[in-house]
Amino acid sequence: MENYRCIIIEDEPLAMERTRIFVGKVPYLQLAATFDNALTGLAYLKEHPVDMLFLDINMDELSGVELLESTKISSQVIITTAFPEYALKGYELNVTDYLLKPFTFPRFLQATEKARVQLAEPALATLDYLFVKTEHRLEKISVPDILYIEGMRDYRRIHTRNKRIMTLQTFGELERLLPADQVCRVHKSYMVGMANIEAVERSRILIGKERIPVSETYRSAFFSCIRQE
Repeated sequence: MENYRCIIIEDEPLAMERTRIFVGKVPYLQLAATFDNALTGLAYLKEHPVDMLFLDINMDELSGVELLESTKISSQVIITTAFPEYALKGYELNVTDYLLKPFTFPRFLQATEKARVQLAEPALATLDYLFVKTEHRLEKISVPDILYIEGMRDYRRIHTRNKRIMTLQTFGELERLLPADQVCRVHKSYMVGMANIEAVERSRILIGKERIPVSETYRSAFFSCIRQE
């Protein structure tokens, strides 16, 4: 049986110990690390990707929801929380499962089995479109048509070849929906459509008349995408 590496991000000591004990009972889970706050957990994930993440929601400094909204997480995410009102938000963020504390071991095992099945399944073919939530409807967007996406306070404006769309969906949500080899995050306020880049000048990307900055945080990942690093 294949082993899957996991981490726990949980700021309640008793809940942390309970989840740790449950992980130890599952033969295919290998606990790589535990963290009592989301910031240190996020820093670890950037350097050490894992298969599963057990994530508490209500934490100081950076909540579980804020973590998922702020960055792309490749792990299967299993939310653990005492607050049922976060369930809808969790599923909007495409989490694998949602465990309401105090959860039992059978319920915990059900969540890990769901994650294990998804990890074992071959990746589905990437769709060339997605549906984005606007104020009144779901708008269909062709991925190859995306020029760039810019952050505008609470909104993200998606510029395509033939229209512009405003959405409240976060960059983190859009990163999870969009194929990373086609639409790449290059700045805290920008993502770009790789097929529509005309040129790169130092730390600026040229798309039509736009000059989009590449920040130091995303520079390495961007240049890896265009294989020019």
